[in-house]
This record gives sequence, C-alpha cells and structure tokens, in this order.
Amino acid sequence: MATKIMKAVQYEGYGGGAAGLKHTEIPIPSPKKDEVLLKLEATSVNPIDWKVQNGMLRPFLPPRFPFVPGVDVTGEVTEAGPEVADFKKGDKVIAMLSLPNSGGLAEFAVAPTNMTVSRPAELSPAEGAGLPTAALIALQALRTAGTTKFDGTGKSSNILITAASGGVGHYAVQLAKLAGLHVTATCGVRNVEFVKQLGADEVLDYKTSPGSSLTSPSGKKYDAVIHCASGIPWSIFEPNLSAYGTVIDISPSFKSMVAALYKKVTLSKKKLVTLVLAPKVEDMRFVVELAKEGRLRTCVDSIHGLSTAEAAWAKSISGHATGKIIVEM
Repeated sequence: MATKIMKAVQYEGYGGGAAGLKHTEIPIPSPKKDEVLLKLEATSVNPIDWKVQNGMLRPFLPPRFPFVPGVDVTGEVTEAGPEVADFKKGDKVIAMLSLPNSGGLAEFAVAPTNMTVSRPAELSPAEGAGLPTAALIALQALRTAGTTKFDGTGKSSNILITAASGGVGHYAVQLAKLAGLHVTATCGVRNVEFVKQLGADEVLDYKTSPGSSLTSPSGKKYDAVIHCASGIPWSIFEPNLSAYGTVIDISPSFKSMVAALYKKVTLSKKKLVTLVLAPKVEDMRFVVELAKEGRLRTCVDSIHGLSTAEAAWAKSISGHATGKIIVEM
C-alpha cells in the first residue's frame, strides 16, 4: 500500500528564523494506542516555537531534525488509536500536541487524548487554536498569584500584567477581571484602547515614564505581577509591590531563575517566581468552557495559510502581535 503524503513546514537545524522554514511533503503519521489522528484546521504560533528553533532548549529540543513545529491545534478526528474511547472519527477537537514531537504546521498531526478536548460549535478553528498554551499559562500564572476563583467571588487584589496585548497577556487580563481583580496593564500605545476593552482598569504605554517605571496611575501597589514581557529588572518591580507582592515570570531566563532562587533562600517577603507550564486537560476544559460561554475570547492578530507560514513565524518573532497569530490549513 502506498504511503499517504501530506504537506508540512519544517526546519532542518537550529537558527534561521522564518527563512529557516522549509515547505515539504512527508508521510501522514499514524496514531498510537492512546492518540488520535487529526486533519488539522488551524494552529497557533507561540514564542516557544521559534525559541526552540533558536536553540533555547538545546540539546533536549527538538528531539531530531528535520522538525515540524507547532503544538496548539484544532482539527477533525480521522482515526483513533485502539484504546481511545472518548473520541471518534468526525469529532471536532482542540488539542495540545506533545512539545517533543509537535507537528502542528502540517495538514495532519497525531494528538494525545490526555490533552484533547471537544471544540464547541461556538468557537471557530482559529479561536480554538489560540487557547491551549497561552490561555493555560495565563490561568496557571493567576493561580500562582493566589487567584482560585474566576466568578468574581474571590479575594480582591491589585495585579499588574505586562505585555497585556500579547497572546498570554490578553487572556490574563480577561481572566483577572473574571476573578474580580483590579488590573493595571502595560502595552504599546497603539494597543491601549484594545487592552481597555479587554477590561483593564488602568493601561500604561510602556514607552512613557509611568509605563517604564510600572507606576500605577492610582498609586496602588501590586499584590502580584504577571510578567509577560522581558528585560525588566527586579529593581523596577520591587518598589511597586505590596509588602508580600509576587512577580510571576512566564518567560524565565537563567538570570531570572537565579534571582528567584535568591529571593527564596533569603526568605524575602517580596517574591519572584518563574512559571513553567504544566499542561492539564482539566485546565484546557476550563478555558474552553469559558470561551464557549463568551466570557473568554481569543483575539486574532492575523490568519495565514500553511503556504505562507513564514509570515506568521516572522510576525511572532517581531514581538508586535496583538493577540494570537494563526495558521489555517
């Protein structure tokens, strides 16, 4: 029997950025016993995708070259592994592919059932594909900050969200407001109105003096910071924090991890915590349900075809996306 072939986008080594992506045809994968094969409808490009390409997790990722990136997908089940009971052929789903294998920039991909959920009819493929990584990071960052209820009945606190117009940031603002928090947010001047529409109480242009110093216009001290930007030293955060304020860094560097360890061993009241996403299907179901109800929305920056995936890659690398960057098949 002839091997079935699909179109895919891959890279053959570290570095190269968008120019390093190559269009190719490769065999359609087969699902293992606990996986489903998806005919993909859309995938989103996350910063981790091109950071892996740059060698950030070398030598652990990618596991091999050539490598097809992309982990957040929507698609239709075309085949289910022999031990799969929850999904059948024809089901529309949202999935987070395993990062070691990835495979989202292709016409087909295999998804683990333990990170696959049904896609409600209320969500378009693009909206669904935007959710997994970014919304789960936002959710887990807020929980790390002490927020456990997202129905407005929890303890009120003041929170700062940096890079609030980006993929993680725009979900974090919405989730924080669902929790009843007072939100101060930073973004570029062109996105100030956008972030206000998401629900932020105060919005700072990060290039202005108040924005670069992170000072709340109302003089509030922050009980927590969801830090979605980069390059901001602790010396800027520290004077803006309340007595037991915590900074949750979602893109930890070696320097920030050392600083976090130092704060921990010195028993500092003000803390720096580095966050690494822990994929949990119950968290995925939670954010998908919020999206289905219209309480959490995916703002789509741009939609690209698989044939122009390089443009989506380059847009993500530029750091100027408003919401999520999507590739549709």
